[in-house]
Amino acid sequence: MSALPPGFVRLMAALCSLHATMAVARVTGTLWLLKTGHSAAWVGLMLALVALTPALLGAPAGAWADRYGLWRPLLWGSCAALVGVVSVWVYPSTYTLALAALGTGAALALAAVAIQREIALLPLEEGTHKQALYSWASLGPAVSNTASPVLAGLLIDHAGFRAGFFLAVLLAPVGLLLLRKRRHVAWPSLKTTPSLLPALDLLRQRPLRMLLLLNVAFAVSWDAHSFVVPVLGHAREFSASTIGVLLGSFSLAVMVVRLFIVRFAGQYSDRSAMRAALALCVAVLFVYPWLPGVLSMAMGSFLLGLALGSVQPTLLAALTDATPRERHGQALGLRMFLANSAGVLMPLGFGVAASFAGPGAPLWLMAVLAALCWPATQATRGNKP
Repeated sequence: MSALPPGFVRLMAALCSLHATMAVARVTGTLWLLKTGHSAAWVGLMLALVALTPALLGAPAGAWADRYGLWRPLLWGSCAALVGVVSVWVYPSTYTLALAALGTGAALALAAVAIQREIALLPLEEGTHKQALYSWASLGPAVSNTASPVLAGLLIDHAGFRAGFFLAVLLAPVGLLLLRKRRHVAWPSLKTTPSLLPALDLLRQRPLRMLLLLNVAFAVSWDAHSFVVPVLGHAREFSASTIGVLLGSFSLAVMVVRLFIVRFAGQYSDRSAMRAALALCVAVLFVYPWLPGVLSMAMGSFLLGLALGSVQPTLLAALTDATPRERHGQALGLRMFLANSAGVLMPLGFGVAASFAGPGAPLWLMAVLAALCWPATQATRGNKP
């Protein structure tokens, strides 16, 4: 692969820090709720709140990124995350935990979309595939999501929950520090008004609708795993460190498969890869609740990570290829809006399902819904690029 574009590594690291902030706060908050006697429904509510601000802000954030560029959305998002995680570190409660969930979700809505847009606009050298570039970009969140649950679990076991929340406080401003030199870059010369409405007309394109449907199915399957592992682990009396390792094995697989994509981008059919990922996802979701021990659960999480981690670079490249350059932010924001709108509703359903039908019910529900999305894979390219 050719050399990475200038400035790309800092963008990737900033995206990594944003995801790490959210991941640490989510894992620590989930375990705090369970440790203090709250039900699985409370865990579902917290995950829904993480998705609420991206659902509300995702599409406008895309338009704002098209209009204002990188620095202003990054500043707003990082400050929102910092306010939330500082509050729950100072005084852990359901109220401050809700504020942290909303703040870290807002950071992903505002800052991550702006960073993804910057990556889409980077000049590519000859022979560099956009899919490979997005695979590199996705490695940042994969690395953070691999290390964050493990570090949070170790901190909780050895220093308490406040230490876990303090780690999120340290991570929140990292993106601003890495990209501070971009604060003086001029805004894009666009005259469009930031609004949700300009992005909705993109839904008239059937291939784009199918790509967004697949993205929602995979994103909510990811949320189902994030929900079930702490609940199921708590029910089986696993330690916080063990639960962190299970979540980390999922993210390790995401990192591995994205390194594979970087190496082999452009050498396989998008449609075949998407269908293989969907089939593996459905199979693992269905059998996961019956996996008997830590090792088998870690292997199940790893296989699910391979399936879900393989699709994002392909979907991001396909979405930006299907939209004009000046509307990349809107397409990425619409993707976040739809995925997180489902992410608001589904965790609430996960909590209810887990309370009445057992911890594995959310995974069985997602196995059925993901299988129903099989026809949407027709929207991806059937031949090698």
